Amino acid sequence: MLNAIDFIIRTLTELYLLILLMRFWLPLFRADFRNPVAQGVLRLTSPLVIPLRRVIPSFGRIDTSTLTAALIIQYLLISLLLQLRGTEASAAAIGVQSIVELAILSLNMIFFVILIRIILSWVSPHSYNPVTTMLATIAEPILRPFRQLVPPIGGLDISPIFAIVLLQAGVIILQSYKPLLM
Repeated sequence: MLNAIDFIIRTLTELYLLILLMRFWLPLFRADFRNPVAQGVLRLTSPLVIPLRRVIPSFGRIDTSTLTAALIIQYLLISLLLQLRGTEASAAAIGVQSIVELAILSLNMIFFVILIRIILSWVSPHSYNPVTTMLATIAEPILRPFRQLVPPIGGLDISPIFAIVLLQAGVIILQSYKPLLM
């Protein structure tokens, strides 16, 4: 029973954290905020981010209020899960765990964006819709350096493979910095 509650709480919270992280990354990838997907992200996160923005200013395109909201939610999630398990940890350990978890979640988000972009390029290569545009906005800056290093082979672009391998290596490295076994 406890595992099911843990799973539900973690899944729902991480879905919202993904949306918050999307809001954080979109300005850095120079996304078009007129896109309906970006508008949805803004609508879902504004009730939490706008009040924080009054207190925490942004630094250029780095949205510190969104990042702060994500850190607070991640910190609270880890604290709640530890309490449900009857385990304790120091505030510093929970803080480090929160930062590492958000970094892993960001890398996984970019991994899935690239993966979905690849699949959509096979299924519907030249179609336009807001989702494919948003995926391209996020994936292309990541893939561009790999495309410069690895030319297409027989018309097949294999550069995403190298990006995916690097992203997963980053996740593996970050996993080793988790102070809590969760």
